[in-house]
Amino acid sequence: MKILVVEDSERLRRALGEGLRRSGFVVDLTGDGTEGLKFANAADYDVIVLDIMLPGMDGLTLLKNLRRERNPAQVLILSAKDQITDRVNGLELGADDYLVKPFAFEELLARIKSLSRRRYEVKKPDIEIGELVIDTSKRQVKINGYTLSLTPAEYNLLQHLALRRGNVISKHQLQERLSDADSQAVSNVIEVLVSNLRKKISAVNSDKVIKTKRGFGYYIE
Repeated sequence: MKILVVEDSERLRRALGEGLRRSGFVVDLTGDGTEGLKFANAADYDVIVLDIMLPGMDGLTLLKNLRRERNPAQVLILSAKDQITDRVNGLELGADDYLVKPFAFEELLARIKSLSRRRYEVKKPDIEIGELVIDTSKRQVKINGYTLSLTPAEYNLLQHLALRRGNVISKHQLQERLSDADSQAVSNVIEVLVSNLRKKISAVNSDKVIKTKRGFGYYIE
């Protein structure tokens, strides 16, 4: 899952980045609204965590631009403005959720996971693919009752393919999804991740979950 945090408080921005990365997410950070819009238009984010009071471009103007351009990311407004009119205004402008500062990180995390499922029209935390079950809430994968030991990158790749079941995803798209703006990932990283996932899955199940369409990419039926 790829997250963009647009928050002008450097302290909070860094804390959110560290917390979300520890939770296994790919995260980009900026404290400027104009730069935030550039980030949002340059990459495919699942969720954008957006402050309202920002330099360069305020959060509500950024939100209006995202919705005018039909950006598919779910937007969670994070603001100290706690009046009902503020929340109603943000939601009516196209935000998908609104969380008032101060907040508990655990609640923010739960809301982000919920918004990501909503984007892909997944109504429950578990994604079932035959004997394989992906628990998106716990970020845990089981097959035949056995819990797979996956790295964050392996989990993110498997979850993304599962959420896009039936769609062929190119190596370039997968690499973009698994890398932040500062990443310099090697060109064969996706092949390595897919190979590792296939080995871990085949060790406990004979089904070939991740399939290849040569010249195009990978998919899960």
